[in-house]
Amino acid sequence: MAHEVRGVVARGKGQPVSLETIVVPDPGPGEALVAVQACGVCHTDLHYREGGINDDFPFLLGHEAAGVVEAVGEGVTDVAPGDFVILNWRAVCGQCRACLRGRPQYCFATHNATQKMTLADGTPLSPALGIGAFADKTLVAAGQCTKVDPSASPVAVGLLGCGIMAGLGAAINTGGVTRGDSVAVIGCGGVGDAAVAGAHLAGATTIIAVDVDDTKLGWARRFGATHTVNSRESDPVEAIRELTGGFGADVVIEAVGRPETYKQAFYARDLAGTVVLVGVPTPEMQLDLPLLDVFGRGGSLKSSWYGDCLPSRDFPMLVSLYQQGRLDLDAFVTETIALEDVEAAFEKMHHGEVLRSVVVL
Repeated sequence: MAHEVRGVVARGKGQPVSLETIVVPDPGPGEALVAVQACGVCHTDLHYREGGINDDFPFLLGHEAAGVVEAVGEGVTDVAPGDFVILNWRAVCGQCRACLRGRPQYCFATHNATQKMTLADGTPLSPALGIGAFADKTLVAAGQCTKVDPSASPVAVGLLGCGIMAGLGAAINTGGVTRGDSVAVIGCGGVGDAAVAGAHLAGATTIIAVDVDDTKLGWARRFGATHTVNSRESDPVEAIRELTGGFGADVVIEAVGRPETYKQAFYARDLAGTVVLVGVPTPEMQLDLPLLDVFGRGGSLKSSWYGDCLPSRDFPMLVSLYQQGRLDLDAFVTETIALEDVEAAFEKMHHGEVLRSVVVL
């Protein structure tokens, strides 16, 4: 049986999104049908709408979500109807070279649903990150469902499905931040502020937030930043060095994804320090660094993809920390909106007016 539901669709590059009827099939082998309860409006969705990911239009947008499993297909044992789940875009395969080496957080063959959701006229949809959760219901690979405590707020914990996990993981998993470290985060949107929160959670004693917007710097203080730097007003490299005894930070997290801010991160770290790139660059961007500086400064230059997370390990743990009051996920939610308000949420995001808009269904 197919299900006709509402969904937010991007039909062409740069065109406003539209709320349309979509057709969602019953789950086949290895698949799950999820009734979406909440889905965050992530910048990646805007990238899809703008054609910055690929040109496989039309897209069913939305991916940062939580909901309840309605039905599962043949062979599914990890989740069952009635389970409260956070959706993820790393459904590990268990068979690739990363999984077989015991590093499933780097899985190179993650799963998506095999069947296609469609428009009412039968046109196949490309779900954002294999999820497509700006809809009343969505079809995903069962491995994309991570079961968590059902008493948690879907509006808050759904954000772990993408941006918040990316930032927290960049600090804790990729950057290896630990107690006593000094950390700088360049770019204080949702991902950057999650990196600040992750550094605070890990016990960093100096956490420096860098942005060009004082409002965003105020948000960063709420998540644990001990110092803020407006890089329109002062050189961020010099400011970070001054705040770390002249040495630079142990870990610098770049959450913008631009060559100029990456260079700032590179030179703002201490000798043998770590740079983590979690901001997403565009295809045409190029980086020019003196190779002697790369050699001479030592340390590590890392990229963080989805915060190097393993959803089955990380999501339940972070939900538990949220419920203990140790991780303030509610603070990331600027507003709750309806499906028809997604286009307006994109505009607010573009102007830096919101940390996260969350669609509630």
